[in-house]
Amino acid sequence: MSNTPKNQTASSRPPIVVVLGHVDHGKTSVLDYIRKSKVAQGESGGITQHIGAYQADHEGKIITFIDTPGHEAFSAMRSRGAKVADIAVLVVAADEGVKPQTKEAIGHILRLGMPFVVAINKMDRPTALPDKVKKELADNGVLVESLGGEIPSVFVSAKTGLGINDLMEMILLLWEMEASKISATDELLPIADKIANRNQIADRKKEIADKLPIEASGVIIESRLDQGKGPVATVLVKEGILTAKDALATESAYGIIRSMEDFRGKRIEKAGPSTPILITGLNQVPPVGEEWSVVSSLQEAKDKVAIKIEKEKRKREPAEILEITPGKKVLNIILKADVTGSLEAIREALQSIPQEEVIIRIVKAEVGDVGENDIKLASSAKAKIYGFRVKQQSNTDQLIERLEIGVEISDIIYELIQKIRHNASFLLEPEVTSQKIGKVRILAAFKSEGSKQIVGGRVLSGKAERNTNFSIVRNEEEIGKGKITQLQQNKQNAAEVTKDKECGIMAESNIQIEKNDVLELFKEERKKREL
Repeated sequence: MSNTPKNQTASSRPPIVVVLGHVDHGKTSVLDYIRKSKVAQGESGGITQHIGAYQADHEGKIITFIDTPGHEAFSAMRSRGAKVADIAVLVVAADEGVKPQTKEAIGHILRLGMPFVVAINKMDRPTALPDKVKKELADNGVLVESLGGEIPSVFVSAKTGLGINDLMEMILLLWEMEASKISATDELLPIADKIANRNQIADRKKEIADKLPIEASGVIIESRLDQGKGPVATVLVKEGILTAKDALATESAYGIIRSMEDFRGKRIEKAGPSTPILITGLNQVPPVGEEWSVVSSLQEAKDKVAIKIEKEKRKREPAEILEITPGKKVLNIILKADVTGSLEAIREALQSIPQEEVIIRIVKAEVGDVGENDIKLASSAKAKIYGFRVKQQSNTDQLIERLEIGVEISDIIYELIQKIRHNASFLLEPEVTSQKIGKVRILAAFKSEGSKQIVGGRVLSGKAERNTNFSIVRNEEEIGKGKITQLQQNKQNAAEVTKDKECGIMAESNIQIEKNDVLELFKEERKKREL
């Protein structure tokens, strides 16, 4: 499968590489070693929080990397990263092997038919078992070359740098092979051209391609609302040349580019294919994954977006309309996050929480800090506010306290999901278990007034205790329930009465207790349940 534009040869642009793998298997550390910057150490919990795109230079050749988070909450973001890439690097820890997200990543790669290389990481550790990893990969449909398959594999260590150069070489080799496949399938060239010098053909095709105007287009990799800059988007150029001041339209946003920065934060004036850049100037924050293209004017951009705006508006509607059946309870929540990709990941992760008894309803979900309007909405909707990598605006503390609004903010997404799960669990009916403690046969019924009754009996087994529940059994059939409120032995108050002893009982029950009835005594334990 190729993502190469029709009028652009694969070899004329850098390959776009997606790095996939299980949580903490070292994906970001591998990239960190490659680009010699400390991204991994700055991430909360050591786990990448949302997709970042970077470029690296290997012996004069540029490679664009998309770093996708490995935790299960980021499934949608990993899948999106795979869709925009040319080549995948599957990172597997040599001391842990194939894990759930490894299997998921393999599924994405095989489904898309992407060329890929396996990077067996953490080879510096004494517990590394690469042969075991290779076997587990084979069991999951990935047969590496050393076992007779076609998938290349490289031993690497993000700590020592072992194999990193080999990995870069393998990526470039795969890209050259992909380019040659594309060239081999070009049946439009005349026979004379096909037997001519390959270099001359390549030069001529490049000369023609350079003269053809190609409008820039690509994909939104990340987006957020910056208090100073307004809507900010990380875009990946897939085709053409994007320049500052270009008019640009996504499926739901438009604008004229006000500023462009590369992945290092350096201002630039133009960006070619396979280049990730940060842009400002859009009228609103576009959802991650939307495609974008350059148009001739701001008016054309507005018109293009207007065609799809109603459809996108419905897609982006944050409130959910749910059919709630009797007996179900609802936890209303307001989600706030740093970027749209995080909101997407949180929504998907919430699907993993069982909702047969408690429904989690998202009243509002948007990018930005927790503000006064969020708190007022939470009060009217009886909702809790959950924030990911955001802050409370400085003037909100008193309002939160006065309206008694629950606000939970976390920098690690799966911790936030656990908080939501925990709070939803409070709405569950507790698990009730019964423990039988004894039986009492009724010898006499003395007095009754409404549900209150005084009876006398003998303990047949176990013991009788004050404040315990009982079932009334008559002729071997249970006919009702009640509770012992007071217990006496020899006309003295007692906490308990043991087997074969007689006792006086003050009980509460809607069923009239009679002589020869048997009270089966039990204690109830209520245990909090978790979703």
